[in-house]
Amino acid sequence: MLTPAPDYSGLVAGFSWSIPERYNIGVDVCDRWAEVDPERVAIVEVRDRSVETTSFGALRAASNRLAGALRALGIVPGDRIGVLLPQSAAVVIAHGAVYKLGAIALPLAGAFGPEALNYRLSDSGTRALITDAAGLAKVAPLRAALPDLAVVISLDGADGDALGYADLLAAASPDFTAVDTGADDPALMIYTSGTTGLAKGALHAHRVLLGHMPGFLMMHDFPPKPGDRMWTPSDWAWAGGLLNATLPSLRLGVPVVARPLARFEPEDALRLIAEQGITTAFLPPTALRMLRGVADPRGRYDLGRLRNIASAGEALGPETFAWAQAELGLTIGEAYGQTECNLVLAACPSADVARAGSTGRPVPGHRVAVLRPDGTEAAVDEPGEIAVARPDPVMFLRYWNQPEATQKKFSGDWMLTGDTARRDADGYVHFIGRDDDLITSAAYRIGPAEIEDCLTGHPAVAMAAAVGKPDPLRTEIVMAYLVLRDGYAPSDALAAEIQAFVRERLSAHEYPRAIAFRDHLPMTTSGKIIRRQLRDGP
Repeated sequence: MLTPAPDYSGLVAGFSWSIPERYNIGVDVCDRWAEVDPERVAIVEVRDRSVETTSFGALRAASNRLAGALRALGIVPGDRIGVLLPQSAAVVIAHGAVYKLGAIALPLAGAFGPEALNYRLSDSGTRALITDAAGLAKVAPLRAALPDLAVVISLDGADGDALGYADLLAAASPDFTAVDTGADDPALMIYTSGTTGLAKGALHAHRVLLGHMPGFLMMHDFPPKPGDRMWTPSDWAWAGGLLNATLPSLRLGVPVVARPLARFEPEDALRLIAEQGITTAFLPPTALRMLRGVADPRGRYDLGRLRNIASAGEALGPETFAWAQAELGLTIGEAYGQTECNLVLAACPSADVARAGSTGRPVPGHRVAVLRPDGTEAAVDEPGEIAVARPDPVMFLRYWNQPEATQKKFSGDWMLTGDTARRDADGYVHFIGRDDDLITSAAYRIGPAEIEDCLTGHPAVAMAAAVGKPDPLRTEIVMAYLVLRDGYAPSDALAAEIQAFVRERLSAHEYPRAIAFRDHLPMTTSGKIIRRQLRDGP
């Protein structure tokens, strides 16, 4: 465990890895606190103003029952088990059961359509699926094309050949001896968000949770503290929602608030934080930019218990960083990682590790560098590719069924991220953008994140995406796609006003020379804008 320190050197000096040879995520998350304090609250489910709590004792018993039921249905270690559920105690119960079985959990987002589900279930050879009526409706038409999918369990009761979740648990024993898994044994497979090309299944070992703990502690200001409650709007099927918030919190005995959301609504989010006494939140940059449209958030909502907000997934940007300090009174704990190797850079305001426009410094225990194309380390402020050295406990084992893609992900002992950044003189890493998202304009290499952050600072702009569009003179020009806030209508005059707004705050080569207004932007389930679709579109 990482211990608090007043500065970065203190954090690094006191840390070393201690990964046990034998380790099981399900036992650690569901059983450890149940043995000490079985009535301790683990999950707080908020649905339509009703609130239901689940204790650690109940998590242990239910995950044991589900593990036993799955074993009786023929599920064996190594089988892939899909979890297609909204935020709820059932998600954690399902994960706990899968890990205890020695099987591999496959988180699936509720926002996935039939094609996305079919690809992941087929590619992974999923043997069982735990879902609800909404998920069942999506999967039922696909069953004929999924010969490996032998077992489907629905939380909403038996339906056709789907088994009823409650019936299975009621008939099973609350006692179950977990498989004695090694820390390096496969446990979890998360498909990459697919911003470029088909998604790939990143297979992780049980040690991935332990590997997340130092970065989690940094970005969330060292929980647990008295009265802590965690919440994230991110789907728990995403690495951010699952590993930057939910599982590490439960490991520390911190209750997690579950609130299924069809879409992020800023006012509802602030109301939830106030009513449920949220102390620590993990909010993607997109959500934070949307919150910027709420006037006087601290005056209108009781946010007095909110002590920390962490963010990751895309670059936050200096304007949103400054807004949070001014309007929320909080310095955002920004972090960086990938599905393949998550949470390796982080900020930590209490250790004086936070800087506007930066995604933090290497988390103790992780070796992170910015490399030139020839593999040498870039100089201070020289753009290069973020790379992470192996071995590393958060690093994936391999891509599922894609040995060539796995090999291409590495150069020697460096895992290459495909993300461009620069390192400043104090060791802070400043994210610029994915290699394929960079805009080349009149010899400038421009990252979209800073432009998008500036654009959402305009009172009319709710969401923004900046991409490069071909131009015979400049190679590319910056083009912005904008979603407007309520009360604003598209017009040439508004576009010109927004262009001037960005030009005054950034530079003449960064402002968008073309603007298009949209009702929505294409996004991944993890809240990232799919710029490729905008670049390739009409």
